[in-house]
This record gives sequence, C-alpha cells and structure tokens, in this order.
Amino acid sequence: MTAKVKDVMGKVAIAVPMDASFADLVATMQRFKVGAVTVIDADRRPVGVVSEDDILLKEIDPGESVLDGPRRREEHRKAAGTKAGQIMTRPAITVTGGTSVRDAARLMHRNRIKQLPVIDAMTGRIVGTVHQGDLLRVFVRPAEDILADIEEVAARLNLGPDDLRITVSGGVVTMSGQVPRRSDIKPLLHAVRRVEGVVEVDADLAFLVDDLLIAPPLL
Repeated sequence: MTAKVKDVMGKVAIAVPMDASFADLVATMQRFKVGAVTVIDADRRPVGVVSEDDILLKEIDPGESVLDGPRRREEHRKAAGTKAGQIMTRPAITVTGGTSVRDAARLMHRNRIKQLPVIDAMTGRIVGTVHQGDLLRVFVRPAEDILADIEEVAARLNLGPDDLRITVSGGVVTMSGQVPRRSDIKPLLHAVRRVEGVVEVDADLAFLVDDLLIAPPLL
C-alpha cells in the first residue's frame, strides 16, 4: 500500500489572506508554532507562502544596489512589503490528498521547504497542511502491515511462502530463499525497498538459473 498525503496530513489549514499585515503574519506563525504560512486568495486558493526567511529579510536587507541581480531584487521587494501578498514567495507549491507521501517528500526536498499546502483536487481550495514531521509517520508502520505489503509485492512476482522467508523488525526487512532466475533478484529488492516503512533490506537470496551469465563465444 502506498501512503497518501491524506493519511498523514494535518486537518488544520494554516493560511492568511493576501492583505494580512506583517504583524498578523508573525502572530500566526507564533500562535501555531510553524515556520511558514500559506497565503490564499478570496476563494481560499493558495497563491503563495510566507516563510520565516521571508519575514527576516526585513531585518537583514541592506538596501538596493545597481549591481543587484534578479534574486536580490526579489528579496528587496519582500523586505519592503507590509502585506502578505507583497512578502510571499510565489507561486505556492501544493499537493492534493491523493499525492503519495513519497512524491510530497521529493517536492519538499527539491524546493528546500518543510511544509506544503494541501488542496482539494477539484476546487483548488486549501484543505490542510502537510509537514515534514507528518511524512515521518510512514516509518513507524506496524511490522505486520509492512510484511503484508511485501508479501503482496512477492506475489506479483509469482513468489510465495515456499520461495521466500521474510521477517520485519523496526523497518528492517530480512529475506532469504530462492528465486527462479538471477534477474528476478534486482526488481524484487527494488520493489521491497519502495514499500512504505522499509528502512533497510537484508537479503540472502539464491537462484535456480543464472540467466545473466554471458555464454562464452562459440569457437
């Protein structure tokens, strides 16, 4: 089973309107103990995000220079802003409840952010927020749930209890047994490592046929 954002997300949508004041932004972050808040339009659709970094630009911005590039000019714009719509980073990077936890984690890593607004797939309106800490829940899945998913993976590769012996403890999967072909091992291990909650795979697998062996040339 692939965990979805809807399985781990917070149901409280921490958001402010575009005309929220600087003071309101700071108060919201402190009240909810978050490092960023989503900025929404009149229809509750995310249009940007204000982070602590954006807020702190007002304190550290040295002022404009003729040598400034696009990034510095953007930082000056934020530092001069007094409303959420002027300070925010845009556009808002969002996910839906149906987005996989794995894809949400990739988005956070790629964009160096720690939370994502969750929107309704039909209306685009914000329905919640998912934080990095929420995504960690997949690593505390019960061992029996992880084992059931691995057995399902094995069954799709036509491997059953007679072929494999599998145990799970603390997210570590131990596998032993025999597969029909040597080429079966790599896709099996790849699929097992992608099961939600798997931290490590310790495999000792034999094979009946080495179909990867290169035959010597005929003389």
